[in-house]
Amino acid sequence: MPTSARNGAAGLTAARDKMREAGVDEVAVETFAHYYRLLEHGETGMVPESTIDPLDMPSLADVEVSDEDALAAVRKTVVIKLNGGLGTSMGMDRAKSLLCVRRGLSFLDIAVRQVLKLREKYEAPLPLVFMNSFRTSQDTLDAVARYADLPVDGIPLEFLQNKEPKLLVDGLTPASWPKDPSLEWCPPGHGDIYTALQGSGMLDTLIEAGYRYVFVSNSDNLGAIPDARVAGWFATSGAPFAIEAVRRTASDRKGGHFARRKSDGRIVLRETAQTLDEDKSALADLSRHKYTSTNNLWFDLHAMKKTLTERQGILGLPMIRNVKTVDPADPSSPSVIQIETAMGAAIEVFDGAQTIEVGRDRFVPVKTTNDLLVLRSDVYDISPDFVLDQVSDEVPFVDLKGDFYKLVGEFDKRFPDGAPSMKDASSVRIDGDFTFGRGVTFTGDVALTAPAAQRVDSGAVLGESTASLESSAPTRSE
Repeated sequence: MPTSARNGAAGLTAARDKMREAGVDEVAVETFAHYYRLLEHGETGMVPESTIDPLDMPSLADVEVSDEDALAAVRKTVVIKLNGGLGTSMGMDRAKSLLCVRRGLSFLDIAVRQVLKLREKYEAPLPLVFMNSFRTSQDTLDAVARYADLPVDGIPLEFLQNKEPKLLVDGLTPASWPKDPSLEWCPPGHGDIYTALQGSGMLDTLIEAGYRYVFVSNSDNLGAIPDARVAGWFATSGAPFAIEAVRRTASDRKGGHFARRKSDGRIVLRETAQTLDEDKSALADLSRHKYTSTNNLWFDLHAMKKTLTERQGILGLPMIRNVKTVDPADPSSPSVIQIETAMGAAIEVFDGAQTIEVGRDRFVPVKTTNDLLVLRSDVYDISPDFVLDQVSDEVPFVDLKGDFYKLVGEFDKRFPDGAPSMKDASSVRIDGDFTFGRGVTFTGDVALTAPAAQRVDSGAVLGESTASLESSAPTRSE
């Protein structure tokens, strides 16, 4: 046996042993082994531009769905929120969904209240289930405990995503980091949802309880409500799997997109990490690749069960090879590979899978404090049903530069009295340490720069004429 093969076999054995010792489900262990072998044989998961064509799709606005079909579908729908993230990129160390959004309510509060209101509206059970990580589980369960009406008989409130060892780039063996052993592990990406549903028994539980459809979305996307019209479209389409898409904008240039694979005609979802450097210009071409994923997914429980059974629990999603350091905060720590998959990539697994264009109101993700500022502003209103209503004609582009805004703690210090009014703003670019008073208004294109700390006084109106605040009247140096 060649040395490389022996090393690979030893690395996989060590990784499997480590996962089993940690109590990881056996289906997840074998799924990891599947991807390990691909990695070992040089698989990169890349999708060259030469292998795909642009994809067009129908719009929900042009689809007819009867009230009867809509209600019938939503009454057989389960809602799953992906809730395993800690918001570490924004300086958080607990469930990101606990971050305050509006009126003292967190993402979690609003999502729960959306579902409770929709249950009344549709006279539907609409179970809400969280896919938590071991880091977010207790925080989440504690937070939703006050909603006594949330649990649905026979349906657990959560199931846990799996974990896998980070692999050293040199040798593909499990990384060891005694300073903080938790850093030796990583989540397998949100494509793990299918493995976790099966391994936890949740898939069978939902089928046995009589549910047929699942709507999945990220917990930080408050636009993703289980709308009956979308449920009705999915149910009557007969598709086993579908993804909601939106038109890409300038802020999506670096993000993933849908395409059609030339070799077999299947729809694929190409993520940024699967794009070759020489294809980055095509990735950014909004006229060529028009649609991005909302990560709002629908799938038929029976079709999912059948496919997982046929594939022995391994859907075989395209692999994403992510190279990082074992300690993300220490660039000198050893380089590791994190094997990941994207849940939307399952679209290429199912015959007859579909995509549909939806309004941007169903895609309001918060990945950075740029997004958080918009969500906390008056660009959106929250209706009595806790549904987001976009007040402005367009969502302004926001770019907050520097460490003053990147982490939530520092960000909050700069907006102690809440977000400025932004409903009449087109773009907001802030480069410098600004603290904003109460009732500040942004209009048109706002570009603020300053070399030293500045305070924007309460009631200030800032617009296109305020290119720099070094000499602007409604500010003063700290």
